[in-house]
Amino acid sequence: MLAPKVVGMAAAFRGKVRPVVYLSRRLSTQEQAGPPDSPPENQLPAVKVRRPRKDPRGHSVLLFPGQGSQFVGMGKGLTKYPNVKEMFSAAQKILGYDLLTLCLEGPEKDLLKTVHCQPAVFVTSLAAVEKLHHENPKAIETCVAAAGFSVGEFAALVFAGAMNFSEALYAVKVRAEAMQKASELVPSGMLSVVGRPQAHYKYACLQAREHCKSLGIEDPVCSVANYLFPDGRVIAGHQQALDFLQQNSRRLEFIRAKPLPVSGAFHTELMASATKPLKEVLQQVEVRRPEIRVYSNVDGKRYMSESHVRKQLVKQLVSPVKWEQALHEIYERMQGENFPQTYELGPGKQLGVTLQKCNRKASQLYAHVDVTASEK
Repeated sequence: MLAPKVVGMAAAFRGKVRPVVYLSRRLSTQEQAGPPDSPPENQLPAVKVRRPRKDPRGHSVLLFPGQGSQFVGMGKGLTKYPNVKEMFSAAQKILGYDLLTLCLEGPEKDLLKTVHCQPAVFVTSLAAVEKLHHENPKAIETCVAAAGFSVGEFAALVFAGAMNFSEALYAVKVRAEAMQKASELVPSGMLSVVGRPQAHYKYACLQAREHCKSLGIEDPVCSVANYLFPDGRVIAGHQQALDFLQQNSRRLEFIRAKPLPVSGAFHTELMASATKPLKEVLQQVEVRRPEIRVYSNVDGKRYMSESHVRKQLVKQLVSPVKWEQALHEIYERMQGENFPQTYELGPGKQLGVTLQKCNRKASQLYAHVDVTASEK
């Protein structure tokens, strides 16, 4: 069984989930007369997270980035905003290391590791929500939809009230550790590809798999892992397959084929061994139907129920991220209808780039919430 220590830790929290959620709700209730009781030792710490109020006067959409957007220095100055110190303090208890120092000071090689990177992006993105709320509370109050790329989907669900911050972070921890272990089983990776209109990505992947078979690799994996924008894909699989695609990029009508700095072939069958630990931990935490529209990476459609959330988050590990399809769902409009204000919350501006390539009109109302701030 993969990562028994991780699953064992999750089991240790099984009986404590409901008290933690109850405490979190008390903490986030505006009417409470005084501070909540401190949680017993070994319980997941409760942290308040901003949620939308669905103000009918205009509306906004929040996008949360995924792994690969991180950089050393993210989070600088954000602890001056409400709740951010509590988020990083809770993260240290849950993760067992100082996440804030890792984000601020690195070293970069440690921040790049899947086990560190995913929690770092998750917490920093939700810290950016606090910054946005401080600078523009209406952007939070009028939010009607959210989406997150890969691990960013957990941040979107927490913001939408579908998951508790601490429980979601613990699930992200389990997810990241399981994906790290899965990536160490065989040499694999991910390749960012921009193709010409005539490029056939699935056929290119088929050729790469046939090449792997000629090298004696049984059941080779090579498939589209991310649908980013028209003619923009990420292909993932065995390293030998990706090498083949790079070496034959011109023949395959690829304009660009660039390796991504990740440890494995995420969102492919090579992540199959990571699904069981994630499924088990998601069965132990409370999941609720999102209070606003949240769109799944698996099919680009909105989540409809708590069971749907659990099912899709597990399936996401071995399924391509259909980001382009999700953006079409979010921004579909009747002719003449106004577009919402869009905010990207987290490190990097990659989601803004994909929005521009998918819907230029919607991208004109895009803004990035920087995950650094003045210390003053």
